[in-house]
Amino acid sequence: MSQPKLTRLELQILDALWKHGKASIREIQEAFPEPRPAYTTIQTTVYRLEGKKAVRRVRKISNAHIFEPAISRDVTRHRLLEEILSFFGGRPQPMMAQLAEAGKLTLEDIRELEKIVEKVEQEKRKG
Repeated sequence: MSQPKLTRLELQILDALWKHGKASIREIQEAFPEPRPAYTTIQTTVYRLEGKKAVRRVRKISNAHIFEPAISRDVTRHRLLEEILSFFGGRPQPMMAQLAEAGKLTLEDIRELEKIVEKVEQEKRKG
């Protein structure tokens, strides 16, 4: 199944569901910091996510539908990363340079990344 494109609000709603597992629209709304989006805004966006097959209804309690995420956080992160990388010609180096220039990437981050890259390359050689 193709991963749907998601808006910022849709990602925030999914984040609330990933944290809580299952939730009603009211519970999703309450997961937002103040000032919260309107209940109807959350409701419309959840229904849109349902149409994109990113969430699904799992049961109904009284008048409240309970929703759960239908796509994983890791799959969504991978899709977002691919989208972001496309803005940098598909290469990570220009993106890393941009992060460093913006003060969002430190030498400590780079050292930790080196360890991760070394570990991944060792696993590739083994497998």
